[in-house]
Amino acid sequence: MFDSLSDRLGGVFDKLRGRGALKEQDVRDAMREVRIALLEADVALPVVRRFIDQVTEKAVGQSVLRSVTPGQQVVKIVNDALVEMLGGDVTPELDLNAAPPVVIMMVGLQGSGKTTSTAKIAKLLKDKQGKKAMMASLDVNRPAAQEQLKVLGEQVGVATLPIIPGQQPTEIATRALQAAKLQAIDVLLLDTAGRLHVDQQLMDEMKAVAQISNPRETLLVVDSLTGQDAVNVAQSFSGQVDLTGVVLTRMDGDARGGAALSMRAVTGKPIKFAGTGEKADAIEVFHPSRVANRILGMGDIVSMVEKAAEAVKVEDAEALAKRMEQGKFDMNDLRMQLKQMQNMGGLGMLAGMMPGMKKAKAAMAASNMDDKVLVRMDAIIGSMTPKERANPALLNAKRKIRVAKGSGTQVQDINKLIKMYQEMSKAMKQIKKMGGLKGLAAMFGKGGLDAAMPGLGGQGLGPGAGGLPGLGGGGAPDLSKFLKK
Repeated sequence: MFDSLSDRLGGVFDKLRGRGALKEQDVRDAMREVRIALLEADVALPVVRRFIDQVTEKAVGQSVLRSVTPGQQVVKIVNDALVEMLGGDVTPELDLNAAPPVVIMMVGLQGSGKTTSTAKIAKLLKDKQGKKAMMASLDVNRPAAQEQLKVLGEQVGVATLPIIPGQQPTEIATRALQAAKLQAIDVLLLDTAGRLHVDQQLMDEMKAVAQISNPRETLLVVDSLTGQDAVNVAQSFSGQVDLTGVVLTRMDGDARGGAALSMRAVTGKPIKFAGTGEKADAIEVFHPSRVANRILGMGDIVSMVEKAAEAVKVEDAEALAKRMEQGKFDMNDLRMQLKQMQNMGGLGMLAGMMPGMKKAKAAMAASNMDDKVLVRMDAIIGSMTPKERANPALLNAKRKIRVAKGSGTQVQDINKLIKMYQEMSKAMKQIKKMGGLKGLAAMFGKGGLDAAMPGLGGQGLGPGAGGLPGLGGGGAPDLSKFLKK
């Protein structure tokens, strides 16, 4: 979502970093370019003015201009200002400290993703916090709205209030509260009706529901692709309903990012969640500092580690560790690694979270390297027999032709995958020779990376840097030479 803005800001700061000393005019020129970049990203004008004034005031100070690395100091000031614009260092959380059932009321315009977001948040509360949740649809205007929530509830494993035709929103809210109390529900999510535009009837209906249910949280769902109109909608709602937070949907889209950057500053309400896709688990808690780091190309290692923890099962990791200890590694292990990469969001998502990987991500796009590469590799392995996956040495010319036909690829693609597998297998045997993972860790402690694997450390971690062949020097398969179709 922030790719365009990130590229523009990256170009501005590259100029600053390349200079040993900065003058006040250098900073002001850079801030002028930052202002243009923010306006082009559809950030609200008052927010841009406030942001530029705040950054310029701090950046032209003598403590910055006379520092050893003035360019980096300016980047840090911009980063801090971005974090503040997005909501500050504190990650906003749902306030669930009340007697159950705690009510969360979802509000917003029709088509903003309100019903889907309701199911996503319910799943998040159930899976991450162990809460017993229930959902109820109060939308009696949109055809099949209640049925949609029921289907989503079945998909995410969250109970929904049974549908009684003809009931009005206030009656449904009353019945939902009674059912939640009887079933010892921790959190009750009310999906209210929306309109195509803000009108008084919509506001009156929400106020009536709020008076009955007394929600602990009232979350406004807005579509980030609508740009500044999303900010206008948020202002309209916050003026009449006691909002506690915002949910931005379609943050994975190609919007310019202005809605996200303007929302907190204009409404004063924190962004609590960000929808990142269509799947039921494609929603994230909004971390201002992490988003700011991504915008400035600093990566988001914390989110990547969290995604890895979710994608990698403990038993699978332990099983692979034992096989590595024994120097074993077959196509089944490689396939499991590829699936974990897909579960973490694919190549593009991972590249976007790595510090300084903007150029690498662009290079991947230019060479048509996308997540289809992982799918094709999985298809190739899936076309092998169990014996071939366990022992790839069985793959002679005749077998390769059969596998290529079965996976819809070429024999050359099979050869590339086998070569990558062989190089990774050699790496596993090297680890075994050094005493397994424990021995490797001990060697790191004595002499660092160079002592553990000569040629890997100190020579860069990019592909072809003298590290472990096929691992891109860093422990993950080097896919840059594979299947550029």
